[in-house]
Amino acid sequence: MSNIKIHVFHCGKVCVAPDIPFGGEKTNIIKASGLLTPKSKRLWLPVSAYLIEYENYKILVDTGWSREVSPQGLYDKKAQINHMSRILYKINQAIIPKGQTIDEQLKNIGIKAQDIDYVLLTHLGCDHVSGIKTLKNAKHILVSKDELKFAQKNRLRYTKTMWEGINLEQFNFKDTNDGPFHKSYDLLGNEVIKLIKIPGHSDGLFAVKITYNNKFVLLYLDGGYASKSWKEMILPGISSDKEKQYKSLQWIRDMSLNENCIESLANHDSDIKHHIITF
Repeated sequence: MSNIKIHVFHCGKVCVAPDIPFGGEKTNIIKASGLLTPKSKRLWLPVSAYLIEYENYKILVDTGWSREVSPQGLYDKKAQINHMSRILYKINQAIIPKGQTIDEQLKNIGIKAQDIDYVLLTHLGCDHVSGIKTLKNAKHILVSKDELKFAQKNRLRYTKTMWEGINLEQFNFKDTNDGPFHKSYDLLGNEVIKLIKIPGHSDGLFAVKITYNNKFVLLYLDGGYASKSWKEMILPGISSDKEKQYKSLQWIRDMSLNENCIESLANHDSDIKHHIITF
């Protein structure tokens, strides 16, 4: 019997300008926003969430889109603007077919919100926290203190109403040997699930490293948008600090090439399909 099971879910899609995932170091906020990008040039990318089953724990990483952005499972401009604001709608459109929200997919495998021990919000971007209210009854919902502080200062980039009324538990990264900036948080205190700070896309973004018997899976979320990001060292177009973003991506590359890495996964990689990792 496997000791760890990781479900890789797709919870809808997001439509963005090519410069958001693959803008590189020389992109600018106008190109990344997509405000001047023709619809025909924009990309539809998957939005992922992950369920980690380990011993008696059920741990969810991010939430994907809420049903509110796509009430009938179809593209709905009005619903999206109401849910995420007109500005964010201009930058990233959404669609989530029926049955693909995280609560719908968890229900299909017999899991309710109250069964979830931890929801880990790697950062507070709209396509990562949109579905959080359907999981408000989870036992713990965690976000880094650095990320919440960053979100409060960057209101055009974030939609606070998505997590208003949710009991967010803040944690501080600790000084460790992990990650590009030697900052991490050991979720269970046994070094199996570590939240590793990878700033650059946002100040409080973290990767999730799941380790067992020296083998590991790395979820690096928006530290890069696909495997080609670290293979070709292409920075995402949205950043809070380009230098930190590059250093974080270099660490992702090093970890992904490590012989003990089973899989390393970006949140929006079109090559990654819904699957289950066991080890």
